[in-house]
Amino acid sequence: HVQLVESGGSSVEAGGSLRLACAAFGSAASMACMTWFRRAPGKQREGVAAIYHSGWEPWYSEAVKGRFSISRDNAKNTVYLQMNSLQPEGTAMYYCAARAASCALTWARDDLYNYWGRGTQVTVS
Repeated sequence: HVQLVESGGSSVEAGGSLRLACAAFGSAASMACMTWFRRAPGKQREGVAAIYHSGWEPWYSEAVKGRFSISRDNAKNTVYLQMNSLQPEGTAMYYCAARAASCALTWARDDLYNYWGRGTQVTVS
């Protein structure tokens, strides 16, 4: 079993930056793929970025590519999401998710994840 706890959400002005963190407890080492999703008001949850256990070849949605960066510290069982040049459309609840299967091409499918955090709110104005 894996428990995920997100932190770092806040209110920020457009153009600003935030760094989110997702701490994993339990059998975190068995989670091959760690992913950040977000759900904006009135919209479906969407994949933002994913990373393998090795940290090799992270995946990004087109909406955030070039502005967001995902990283992983396996010694701390923590995944980070550095968000730069935030825009109002980035306002959402951000969730961390984990699964034992590799990220591969299905990383953005939220139905394929076993474990979820409760989310952290990001508001951009």
